[in-house]
Amino acid sequence: MARYRGSVCRICRRAGQKLFLKGQRCYGPKCAFERRSNPPGQVGRSRRRPRPTDYGTQLREKQKVRSIYGVFEKQFYRYVRQAERQAGVSGENLLQLLERRLDNVVFRASFASSRAQARQLVNHRHFEVNDRPVNIASYLVKPGDVVKVRNNSKEILPIQQAIEAGAAGGSLSWLEVDDQNRSVNIVGLPVRSEIDVDVNDQVVMEFYSR
Repeated sequence: MARYRGSVCRICRRAGQKLFLKGQRCYGPKCAFERRSNPPGQVGRSRRRPRPTDYGTQLREKQKVRSIYGVFEKQFYRYVRQAERQAGVSGENLLQLLERRLDNVVFRASFASSRAQARQLVNHRHFEVNDRPVNIASYLVKPGDVVKVRNNSKEILPIQQAIEAGAAGGSLSWLEVDDQNRSVNIVGLPVRSEIDVDVNDQVVMEFYSR
């Protein structure tokens, strides 16, 4: 599978806002967006920038969501179609599906400092779901599942540092986190009011309904 290997700070600059793709670094003075927030490239340095079209606005929102959750286009498209088939508001359904990804749950539980790091930890089999090792970052958890760090991985440095820093910050009603045992119980489904990503989910759905 193709993977973006460039600077993730360029993604934030292109979006025109912080997407918090590098964990704790994004909250400190070393954040590249703080030093240079203009869009990358020659056009970004120009004071006269073209006014975005409706299509451009929709595309930008879609790319922001993909970048935040680290999902490629083909997989993201499947999430969109699945969200449309579900009852309720399709935009909220989309974000709910993305929040239920195992790598996102690991990040939300503060077992990783960023979603990218969470994805790497999951891929390296440091976590298990319902006492079974899972190395698929896109695994969708459901109410009643228990995600926990494997016994041999509880003391590895990245997880310890993330817990001490409280990487994701705050608590969510649909997750019960046990820092002592390095586990998290899924007690419900994520709700839009608790999903703190600054995106217009309905604009994203409009992009795919053209």
